[in-house]
Amino acid sequence: MISYNPFWVTLKHSVETTYSLINKHKLSSSTINRLRKNKPISTVTLNDLCRILHCRVEDIIIYIEDTDDQTL
Repeated sequence: MISYNPFWVTLKHSVETTYSLINKHKLSSSTINRLRKNKPISTVTLNDLCRILHCRVEDIIIYIEDTDDQTL
């Protein structure tokens, strides 16, 4: 499972807020909601977040092995 917990830590240590991400950087509120619920986001959005927050991908997402993941 992909978790966005690192994103929230990174955002907390940033000058940005969810408000500024939506209003200044034009991320949609549904994207913020998807991050809150650990739902999939696009790599374009991931790239935008890294650019806005001046961070690496690892500062936004983490993979956590989960037995509920679909079988391959």
